[in-house]
Amino acid sequence: METVWLLASEEGGFGLNFDILETNLINLVIIIGVLVYFGSSFLGNILSERRSAIEAAIQGAEDRQKKAAAALVAQQKNLKEAQSQAEQIKAGAEENAQKARVALLAQAEKDVERMKASAQQDLVSQQDRVLRELKQRVTALALAKVETDLPGALTDSVQTKLVDQSIALLGGES
Repeated sequence: METVWLLASEEGGFGLNFDILETNLINLVIIIGVLVYFGSSFLGNILSERRSAIEAAIQGAEDRQKKAAAALVAQQKNLKEAQSQAEQIKAGAEENAQKARVALLAQAEKDVERMKASAQQDLVSQQDRVLRELKQRVTALALAKVETDLPGALTDSVQTKLVDQSIALLGGES
């Protein structure tokens, strides 16, 4: 190329150099021919090996993809089963909680009724005790009043009349 440029610059124009040895055209043809003759089988082997490796890699990737898809399906199935079991457990827990709530409410109601009955019984016993104490107090006061008033009001005629009435009540008078 340099030669062509030199010729063009020296002679004042552009020209072609037809000297085959100087242009290396023969060398290029020989090198290309050798490369095609010997390199085609070498290059073909390398390319076929590379193609086989790529096909094996693709096949391996497809196999892994199929295995991954099968594993995904299995895991989705397991997830659905786990969700179903979780729902069953949740429903069972809610049912147990409802039963426990009903049982607690029933027990609380029984306890309230028992406490009411106990309070009522305590109230009745307190009323009985207060009435008994009140009767005892009234009786004691009445006896004290009678003991203080009776000696002055009990004369011989009143005593005789009381004895006669008592005998009449007993059925002793004919």
